[in-house]
Amino acid sequence: MSVVAAFAYAAGKRAREVFLDQPDSLEPREGEFLWIGIFEPNETELRILQDRFDLHPLAVEDALSARQMPKVDVYGDQLFIVAKTAHLETDHIAYGETDIFLGPRHIITVRHGSARAHNELRAQLEASPTLLAHGGDYVLHAVLDFIVDGYLPIVDSIEEEIQLMERHALDAFLGRTEVTKIFTLRRELMKFRKLLGPMEQVASHLEHHDVPCVDSEVRLYFRDVRDHIQRVAALVEGLRDVLSSVFEISTLMEQQRQGAITRQLAAWAAILAVPTAIAGIYGMNFEHMPELRWKYGYFLVLGAITLICGLLYRRFKRAKWL
Repeated sequence: MSVVAAFAYAAGKRAREVFLDQPDSLEPREGEFLWIGIFEPNETELRILQDRFDLHPLAVEDALSARQMPKVDVYGDQLFIVAKTAHLETDHIAYGETDIFLGPRHIITVRHGSARAHNELRAQLEASPTLLAHGGDYVLHAVLDFIVDGYLPIVDSIEEEIQLMERHALDAFLGRTEVTKIFTLRRELMKFRKLLGPMEQVASHLEHHDVPCVDSEVRLYFRDVRDHIQRVAALVEGLRDVLSSVFEISTLMEQQRQGAITRQLAAWAAILAVPTAIAGIYGMNFEHMPELRWKYGYFLVLGAITLICGLLYRRFKRAKWL
């Protein structure tokens, strides 16, 4: 069975456990609501829930496929919400999906591909019976807030990697591996940012619209979820800008280093051109060259070469070409 936890709650406290293979236990008693958590269920299990809680067939199909974008669908007196989970795998952001069926006296959470179970969240809510007493709509808020809180570690991890690359770019040339990593992270952040928009729309819809099963008192809690999503979106945009600046800094630093090397080569080429030119003149082997028979010609030429090269070296040194 893929049921992780299934309990009935009354007055904000756990009342009893319910079982999919015991239809009578799935009937909420007076003052109760059910919270059933399932991980990657098969079709049979979802069909049992569909028959018992009158879930809409289209919503069940969406929950089985687990390939939906975040959204809120209204089916009569029930809600179907799709939220996207995310976690970091090396340099890749992996996505999962949590489908939520909310009815007047039940909430069913169906997780696909998410490594973060709701056991810890359930324990936190059970420790606050006053809040849990609101019912399934408050559990819906808590689940969405739990999913969005999982986005922040992704941003923090990527930010640390970017800071390391930024420091490395100032000290040394970024190689092919680092440049590839920059573009990989930038692509992952772009995909992540596209996900945050629909998630924000889900929170905004639940906050501002009068939808079934969500009391007006609980609607205000979804503003906090929306604020968290907006904060993550702002951080993602900032990281994308930093990644672009890291690449630009690396390019500028490399151009600067190449310019310095070019200036050094040009300076040494100019210095070496002096003895080359003089040696070239005296290597033409003309018969009538008066300097060839001059007693001090050799020493004068060496001295002229040394003097001119020294002056050029000093000039380039002052210009910081050497």
